Amino acid sequence: MSMAGLVILDCWVSPFCMRVKIALNEKGLQYEARPEDLFGGKSDLLLNSNPIYKKVPVFLHDGKPLCESSIIVAYIDETWSSPPLHPPCSYGRAQARFWADYIDKKVFDACGNIWRSKGEVPVEAKTEFIEILKQLEGALGDKEYFNGATFGFVDIVAIPLTSWFFAVEKIGGFSVAAECPKFSSWMKRCLQRESVAKVMPDPEKVYESVLMFRKMQGID
Repeated sequence: MSMAGLVILDCWVSPFCMRVKIALNEKGLQYEARPEDLFGGKSDLLLNSNPIYKKVPVFLHDGKPLCESSIIVAYIDETWSSPPLHPPCSYGRAQARFWADYIDKKVFDACGNIWRSKGEVPVEAKTEFIEILKQLEGALGDKEYFNGATFGFVDIVAIPLTSWFFAVEKIGGFSVAAECPKFSSWMKRCLQRESVAKVMPDPEKVYESVLMFRKMQGID
């Protein structure tokens, strides 16, 4: 597959962009990641490709645009079937969609409730965040990955969000490893995969960006 055929409109700090890159890496596909300046001025390509939300990631396959990271990851899995990212049975796939949806609805917003706090982070914000991770720990059980022994769709949806956890822990004054050891072990397992390690940014750099976002939003 030529690089011309696969392009992602990208932002290095966006966990949603990381999902698409990890999925492409898992499939062994070559792609071009084009950085977007989300604050200085979005490209015409981005505005034309995603006129509804005007957000990254946008995935261009032979010039045809797709938006929304979970939808893009599912598309990549359907288009390039090997190795499969979804479970083989329809029940397993439905369960994977349920947990991906739960992660989409809960995790990033719960992170935001912590890093966007003015002054001391409310106890409720930290409690809610930890409770969400404990639900995910329950779904993980004693499995290596959400799908069992193989890294797959739910892991790809979840792991990029953890690149913001260091920032959230610093701002909130707590430790995910102490509160959710199983989830923390899963994070470490995922980070050992080349497809993930190549994409995940340095947590310190993410933290610096989050502090910059706080200033831009007038929180600090």
